[in-house]
Amino acid sequence: MKIFIEEQKFNQKLVFIGLTMAFIIVSIATYSNWNVIENENLSSKIGSLSGVIIILLVMLLFIYLKLNTRIDEIGIHYQFYPFHLKYKTIPWNLISKCYLRKYDAISEYGGWGLKLSFFKKRGKCVTTKGDTGIQLELKSGKKILIGTQLKEELQKTLNNYQYKIS
Repeated sequence: MKIFIEEQKFNQKLVFIGLTMAFIIVSIATYSNWNVIENENLSSKIGSLSGVIIILLVMLLFIYLKLNTRIDEIGIHYQFYPFHLKYKTIPWNLISKCYLRKYDAISEYGGWGLKLSFFKKRGKCVTTKGDTGIQLELKSGKKILIGTQLKEELQKTLNNYQYKIS
């Protein structure tokens, strides 16, 4: 019995550099206009600070986002925290095809994250980075792509459970 476990996070430096730059620019703009803002009512102050607050919330979201994948004798489990509080489980008996493939996140799904494709035939994807994932084709016709950074280890695990796919 082989078990595959992977945890991925959004840790691309360019994302955090861009968010930090946006935070600095919006903070400077808010600070430079503070003399005008402080004489306004409370709703205007909150509106003026909303840009800073939104950027901080987005930064927190990126810090806490993570994709957990587990493959075992029951099936394939994935969780995109904080959007999925529990693992989503796809039992082996519901899978018609399961294989590793390269994908282009931007052209196929519009980017990384929890996405639906622009074209229904591609299904949904759950990714954090990279261009390799496990493609699941379910007996219901639905498709799910789960990104991975450990393709060799994942392939070995899939080979181990290939007999469970009917």
